[in-house]
Amino acid sequence: MTNLTVHSRILRKRLLELSQQCGALHLAPAFSCLEIIDVVYRQLAPKFNDFDFIISKGHGYLAQLAVLESLKKVPTDLLDRIGSDGSLYGGHPDRGQPGIIASTGSLGHGLGLAVGLSISKSLKKSDSATVVLISDGELQEGSTWENLINAPALSAENLVLIIDNNDMQTVGTMSKTHPHLYPIDNKLKSLGWEVAAVDGHDTDVMKAELDSLGKKFGCFALVARTVKGRGVSFMESSSIWHYRSPNTEEFAMALEELGF
Repeated sequence: MTNLTVHSRILRKRLLELSQQCGALHLAPAFSCLEIIDVVYRQLAPKFNDFDFIISKGHGYLAQLAVLESLKKVPTDLLDRIGSDGSLYGGHPDRGQPGIIASTGSLGHGLGLAVGLSISKSLKKSDSATVVLISDGELQEGSTWENLINAPALSAENLVLIIDNNDMQTVGTMSKTHPHLYPIDNKLKSLGWEVAAVDGHDTDVMKAELDSLGKKFGCFALVARTVKGRGVSFMESSSIWHYRSPNTEEFAMALEELGF
């Protein structure tokens, strides 16, 4: 059995159940960022009256849905129909769905949206926070670097960037295709960001880092080391599971690994 928390295993079980509703879903990417999203909603969001969370890594959307459902912000009966004809929910976030403020999935745009929101809120002097989750693959996008540079230069406030650093992309791994990108945290610090590097599956460590943020801060980045497909051994760090639902046998094997 995996050493994930009971809560994390229950959420993964729910994702596996949803994956049986349609031919393919972004299951392994959701397993990668599940703890990150859960901690953001449960630990950081309650501290602010005005809070926005953008999943720029749109292929991690399934994890967001599971967490929102657990918080009673997404109706179970509607989520059960994910991917079906006429369903409200599909494979990526759509603005207008409960709890979703941006349509994402075309990578490289989420950070720019978050920077703009953050600056707008600062001008209104609102008690606010803006959080954006990006993939490490989005660090290959020029628009991402423009906003990494601009956010501190424009004095963006209460902006949290989280990088899902699972080192996976469609072909190969980031550390092999872009070795000079590392260490990521040093580059962000040089641009004016406050940075913490953490285990993206350790909820206690991430809670502690987010708890250290007061009601007023500048640009904070969490570089979260993760494993794509975390929790199910045959899905971990395997590109084939980027967009695939397990068959009946694989579904049973995955549930057994998670202790169900």
